[in-house]
Amino acid sequence: MEPARSATPAPLGDSKVAWGEAKRSAGIYQHIFEVIIAGEFAVNARLPSETELAQRFGASRPVVREALARLRDDGIIVSRQGSGSYVKRRPDIAVLRFVPVSSIADIQRCFEFRHGLEGIAAALAAERWENGDLAEIRAAFDALEASTSDFKAGVDADERFHMAVAKATHNAYHVSVQSSLQPHIVFGMSLTRSLSLLRTAERLREVQDEHRAIMDAIAARDTEAARTTMQRHIDNARRRMFENASAT
Repeated sequence: MEPARSATPAPLGDSKVAWGEAKRSAGIYQHIFEVIIAGEFAVNARLPSETELAQRFGASRPVVREALARLRDDGIIVSRQGSGSYVKRRPDIAVLRFVPVSSIADIQRCFEFRHGLEGIAAALAAERWENGDLAEIRAAFDALEASTSDFKAGVDADERFHMAVAKATHNAYHVSVQSSLQPHIVFGMSLTRSLSLLRTAERLREVQDEHRAIMDAIAARDTEAARTTMQRHIDNARRRMFENASAT
């Protein structure tokens, strides 16, 4: 993966860029993300008010509000009633070694979409799998296990596992949507698994244990457990994307 551009942002107060309406909220999201990741605002620091941000970016308050809502959804900031928005966590700057900040919001929206899509797929797979389907899920899991033991990213094996679950639904639409999303899914997997390699072996083991829970629930034909373990795994992957390297 190509390295991202420099992570050094312009000062927050200097940004009065005239973004087009369609891109303005995303641009504000990106800029605030950059200054937080660069350390301009520490964890628990209060961000400027919506009015101040609107003035600085030359945008309306609803546009700023949408950018802040995205940052809240991603767990970067938190709102305190009557007080404003505060930095909840500072993502690791290593994120920008793997992807440009302009891609961050898209990756997060992909995780958001996968939460529902793949949760349903796992439940259907638990209900409908045939012997060949389960064998492929287990083979993909074993390939992931080998990558985990060797402390490798294992992106191909990860993608294979999730595709095997989609195929086990015996629903061509699930396979088709999963296939069409494959470049975006692999991009997100590459980021989160690369970041995991910067942490401890226990972190990779934690990720693999999540895959095992999904596989076991599907094998047991426990549709609800298959749904919830898959959704938990995807939510955790999204959360891990924004953890600091000091997290274990």
